[in-house]
Amino acid sequence: MAPEQLRVLITNDDGYQAPGIRALAPAIAELGYDVLVVAPLHDESGVGSARAGMVGRPIHTASDEESGVTFNGIGGTPALAVTLASVGAFGGAPDVVLSGINRGHNIGVPILHSGTVAAALTAAGHGLSAVAISIDSEDPGHWPTAATVAAEALTWILSEPTGTVLTINVPDRPLDQLAGVRHASLAPIKRSRIIGTTAPTGEPMIVLEPPLPNPVADSDEALLAAGFVTVTPIVGIREVKDDAAATALAKRLYR
Repeated sequence: MAPEQLRVLITNDDGYQAPGIRALAPAIAELGYDVLVVAPLHDESGVGSARAGMVGRPIHTASDEESGVTFNGIGGTPALAVTLASVGAFGGAPDVVLSGINRGHNIGVPILHSGTVAAALTAAGHGLSAVAISIDSEDPGHWPTAATVAAEALTWILSEPTGTVLTINVPDRPLDQLAGVRHASLAPIKRSRIIGTTAPTGEPMIVLEPPLPNPVADSDEALLAAGFVTVTPIVGIREVKDDAAATALAKRLYR
């Protein structure tokens, strides 16, 4: 199928005016794809797959145009943006989804909480393939590098089975200074830098520790730090095909 026949939904969790999505959408449009941008009105980082209050509630929207692309913002989460687009609330449904470019990496098991990654998994729940793309900096200087990686990942995923999802992290470097591309495992939960503390007001608060030493070899954490683009295929909710729990509960209820 020619690019102009493919509708690419682009979303994020940093907001529809964030520099990452403003770098990504025009880059994909320039390749000839039919680009649809639907993203949160405001920063919705860390909301995971939340889409609360979506049924029977009008959703506030706003839009503007930049570089020939219309950017639609919604009063809701990334997962809600994907859901709305997938059911035709913004015209024709998309064929594939790009989520990002997220400001800051999304690595390790805690990607469970990432709105960027959850948007891609929500797409899979609608029968679409998706790429979540993040850049390893809170103040990136090389958005075009991540946009180029996203565009190449898009061309690959289009030929894969529907429902394929990748989470990709890109070093904040010029394209010619990347160390390469590597498949990466997710860093384990024990590598989380999140710790609990107390705010000056006496209320509980979460903060981040500095990067931890000795990352697990071949994990997204280790490879990204070494300058590699990390690629990790992921899946969403899947049942475990094991009836041991149901059998045990039945025995306890019907002794």
